[in-house]
Amino acid sequence: MMRYVVAAVLALASTAAQAEIEIQEITSPGGINAWLVEEDAIPFVSLEIRIVGGSSLDRPGKRGAINLMTGLLEEGSGDMDARAFQTAREGLAASFGYDVRDDSFVLSFQALNENRDEALALFRQSIIDPTFDDVAVERVRSQVIAGIQRDAQTPNSIAGDAFFAAAFGDHPYGSDQSGTLESVEALTREDLLNAHADVLTRDRIFVGAVGDISADELAEVLDTLLGDLPTGAPDLPADVDFGLDGGITVVEYPTPQSVALFGHAGIERDDEDFFEAYVLNYILGGGGFESRLMYEVRERRGLTYGIGTYLVPKDHAEMVLGSVASDNNAIAQAIDVIRSEWARMAEEGVTPEELEAAKTYLTGEYPLRFDGNGEIAAILVGMQVQGLPADYVINRNDYVDAVTLEDVNRVAGELLDADALHFVVVGQPDGLQTSE
Repeated sequence: MMRYVVAAVLALASTAAQAEIEIQEITSPGGINAWLVEEDAIPFVSLEIRIVGGSSLDRPGKRGAINLMTGLLEEGSGDMDARAFQTAREGLAASFGYDVRDDSFVLSFQALNENRDEALALFRQSIIDPTFDDVAVERVRSQVIAGIQRDAQTPNSIAGDAFFAAAFGDHPYGSDQSGTLESVEALTREDLLNAHADVLTRDRIFVGAVGDISADELAEVLDTLLGDLPTGAPDLPADVDFGLDGGITVVEYPTPQSVALFGHAGIERDDEDFFEAYVLNYILGGGGFESRLMYEVRERRGLTYGIGTYLVPKDHAEMVLGSVASDNNAIAQAIDVIRSEWARMAEEGVTPEELEAAKTYLTGEYPLRFDGNGEIAAILVGMQVQGLPADYVINRNDYVDAVTLEDVNRVAGELLDADALHFVVVGQPDGLQTSE
């Protein structure tokens, strides 16, 4: 067992208090690994479980199966229908979470210690023995279909679908995890059982636990909760290159305001220059009203209410993305300003003042993330998935502080490429058309 003590400064009203977070790395008798932070101030425990794979494991022709299956896990299990299951969970004052993302399947659990064993038994039942009965399947299917229909009329969703389809084609990243109307309508109970078997396995599983529970107790919980999951998960999808060249794609849609999603290839999370890129992105567009793009596009020119950029290091592809919305008669100018600032930062870099302000914010806000059992459990899992050591939480701010002006400006020149930016614009933009 390994232990790491983390000192985090937490803001409490107008004062600051020191809080120590001791991370224990444990392995259950059944071979399930987890990170634990014991906190006995409140008789309460939070679990965060992440299984690598997610909706990217949808079988060919079955897009949306894993998403639909996920929505059914709280709709009846064992000998309980949906109503009985919800009533039992509410009676235990427990919180269960089920979520699927492109690259991971996420389970979360919270309960008071007095109800922990009963709540864990109910949670396990939902994971191991979902019923997928016809009534529940059709109810949740109709909800998914309604969401797909709604997204088909939402400019931001239209932009995302067009952007990722063009960037990644037939790769799972190229389509929405909800599936299409046709694919979801065709899903059978057998498809849902296959989706369950593909995603819910002991392979590639990561666990974070926080609360009033000992290492020995957690080890027993892990084997009871997850020990019956099968092994032998399907292969993960292959890595894929970002497939869009620089340019503009216009998707006509009757609305007075155009929305744009834009971006180009990015940087891997384990790249040695990731922290330089992280600080760089904060200055460019990730820092809200402190960012250059917000100042240039909104404050100076009044072309938008908001604009942002973000690094997206997925498991199988990396991107730098951004989004903006503007009136149809102003979106072309907004795009020109974005390209200009993108190129200026690549060529000139950031200023010493910008770098110092970014470091101050990024190091100051980090401890505030550790403000609850559930939040800490999620952080522990995220670190494990990314391959970070347990002492990362001790050293993280040192990594940010170590970013030099020379290095961040070097990375700006290497990462940012205004000519490679592709904009997908949804609306009726004046003066813009799809580039050849």
